Amino acid sequence: MRGFAYAREAAGVAVVALAATGCGGGGGSSVGTAVLSSSWGDPQNPLEPANTNEVQGGKVLDMIVRGLKKYDPKTGKAENWLAQSIDTPDSQNYTIKVKNGWTFSNGEKVTARSFVDAWNYGASLRNNQKNAYFFGYIDGYDKVHPESGTQSADTLSGLKVVDDHTFTVKLNQKFSGFPDTLGYAAFAPLPRAFFTDHAAWLNKPVGNGPYTIESYTKGSQMTLRKWDAYPGPDKARNGGVTLRVYTDNNTAYTDLMAGNLDLVDDIPAAQLKNVRSDLGDRYINTPAGIIQTIAFPYYDPAWNKPGSQKVRTGLSRAIDRRQITQTIFRGTRTPATDWTSPVLGPAGGYKAGLCGSACDYNPAEAKKLIKEGGGIPGGQVRITYNADTGSHKQWVDAVCNSINNALGNGKACVGNPVGTFADYRNQIGQHKMTGPFRSGWQMDYPLIQDFLQPLYYTDASSNDGKWSDKDFDRLIDEANAETDTTRAIADFQKAEEVVRDNMAAIPLWYQNGSAGYSQRLSDVALNPFSVPVYNEIKVS
Repeated sequence: MRGFAYAREAAGVAVVALAATGCGGGGGSSVGTAVLSSSWGDPQNPLEPANTNEVQGGKVLDMIVRGLKKYDPKTGKAENWLAQSIDTPDSQNYTIKVKNGWTFSNGEKVTARSFVDAWNYGASLRNNQKNAYFFGYIDGYDKVHPESGTQSADTLSGLKVVDDHTFTVKLNQKFSGFPDTLGYAAFAPLPRAFFTDHAAWLNKPVGNGPYTIESYTKGSQMTLRKWDAYPGPDKARNGGVTLRVYTDNNTAYTDLMAGNLDLVDDIPAAQLKNVRSDLGDRYINTPAGIIQTIAFPYYDPAWNKPGSQKVRTGLSRAIDRRQITQTIFRGTRTPATDWTSPVLGPAGGYKAGLCGSACDYNPAEAKKLIKEGGGIPGGQVRITYNADTGSHKQWVDAVCNSINNALGNGKACVGNPVGTFADYRNQIGQHKMTGPFRSGWQMDYPLIQDFLQPLYYTDASSNDGKWSDKDFDRLIDEANAETDTTRAIADFQKAEEVVRDNMAAIPLWYQNGSAGYSQRLSDVALNPFSVPVYNEIKVS
């Protein structure tokens, strides 16, 4: 099930200089009413919850929608939010009771139907939602979203409204982790206005979170304001947030230092050497559920022929992760030794060292493996990445330098920039990659399943390279059906070993969340997904 956060594909911050407007664009002067400004990038798509699977759109959904579950901003633990209870006798049939008293910002009550209608919309093939795969475990998904042929049903047979505050969910197989996925935005409720006047809703989304959207100008900014009537316990402690679009996070950092921006939620690599002296305690560097990888286009026969796993493993062994993370990222990245994140911890499925020697820098072994695998397709690795953030260019160039030095060939690897994140993601979605490409994963929920299934399961929603392996799929299915957590994690780790043995993607490093903020702000923190906890921020 896919998970930008949202297991979303980590954008790496997209952001653009606006004309300076005093003091971060205030909007009041007292705590509780003042507005803060924060760096941001245009989302790839309109903000439909089931169609947003990247970081920038996800940040907005974090502010304007609330679901059955919510992930604790400190621990990441899934807690009941709009759910009064989620009960199951067998990990396949669930009864969900929705709390009374919740409304959307337009005054409409949030009911069981608000969820059922939203999930049916998200699952439907005709609505072409990127997160449709999240609903794949619900009975009837094969009818509303067939792999081929025509859609033969409008709604999921596994969803039934019992009364205004109760609905049932029948899955097509046991999935013990299902309740903990329900904090992901794809499962958010939707008001009737979404369906009755869809175009108007897209122009100004209506949600049930602590903020409402006031305006949005693509390429410029989005303004969000505190919803005073928000019924939840996590009310906004400021008057709102102005998200400013930047195409260069170095410019965002410059605006922060000049007093024209309050919050930068990704410190550019070029500024890491200065950030502590610049900001002192106003610099945040904290572990997050993010991993950076290099993915491959398995729809290109050149990268999916017998022996090509040796080429991919050889490239992995040609990358000096430790040197790159130390010299470029200065302690904000840690060399990856598996395909998940240490944030999960052993109890959540993280297994340090699972990659083994395949992630160890060894130029001699790299040369040997690449030769045994038939050589680099076309004689050159072109790593495609989005160029609207300086940090990606820096590390891609460093990775290529490492590969070139290891192989003794100055032209073995080059970077291949694409102008914007949105264009980059569109090219990936259209399967236009002709060689390796930058990929990142920011967890949607703190389960090992979220780092594996959305990215590597056959035809999964974020399996951008179209990798497929029957043993991996079988192990994922077995893990999902397992009701004992320890045994489920063991099965997931066996599936991860299949990823390793095939080097389905090259793990590079685990990424910390980093941010810097102005003296106007206090109580600034990043959650385990590396997203600012906007509603907790105070503005003076």
